[in-house]
Amino acid sequence: MKKYSLLLLGAVALFLMSLASAENGEGGILQGKEMAAAMAISVPAIAAAYAISVTGSAAAGAVAEKPEVFGKVLVFVAFAEAVAIYGLLVALMIILGIGG
Repeated sequence: MKKYSLLLLGAVALFLMSLASAENGEGGILQGKEMAAAMAISVPAIAAAYAISVTGSAAAGAVAEKPEVFGKVLVFVAFAEAVAIYGLLVALMIILGIGG
């Protein structure tokens, strides 16, 4: 069930982005680098949200049992967040035309 909810969330995000494009008078469909940037930020953000929810709940359980492991489990949650940050950087590079 979680897989389908993530796919639905991604589809809704792309639909809303295409509506925002329609308001600008561009025809309503993202094309070229706008679509690439939208995918470069939306897919990693959804994946990072799922990863943070899984690792965060596991980290909370681990810290509740052994408080001394807080620093170790915090690293795993930070790695999950880094996925979204890298997606944002790639989207900015696409929009600005950096790197090729």
